[in-house]
Amino acid sequence: MIMQAFLVAVAEIVSTLITAYIFVIIIGAVMSFVNPDPYNKFVQIIYRLTEPVYAYIRRYIRTTFGGLDFAPLIVLLALQFFNKFLLSLVFVYAAKM
Repeated sequence: MIMQAFLVAVAEIVSTLITAYIFVIIIGAVMSFVNPDPYNKFVQIIYRLTEPVYAYIRRYIRTTFGGLDFAPLIVLLALQFFNKFLLSLVFVYAAKM
């Protein structure tokens, strides 16, 4: 019973963090179309939170097509998959305990 509650709590926290990171990615993608000031602290924070993940994806997959970078879209799809599929497995496993 305690382990079940713990697993559900951890899964919900991970789901919340993934959702927050999805919003950060969306904000970064929108900012890239506006051409923001690179010295702005908010822009730097968003860049530091997203660029390492994009660089990892770009290392293995070609993400630029026609001048557009699809790395944010790839990361969003992967995060949505993880959030919906894998975390639901944790919930099902916890329910069977």
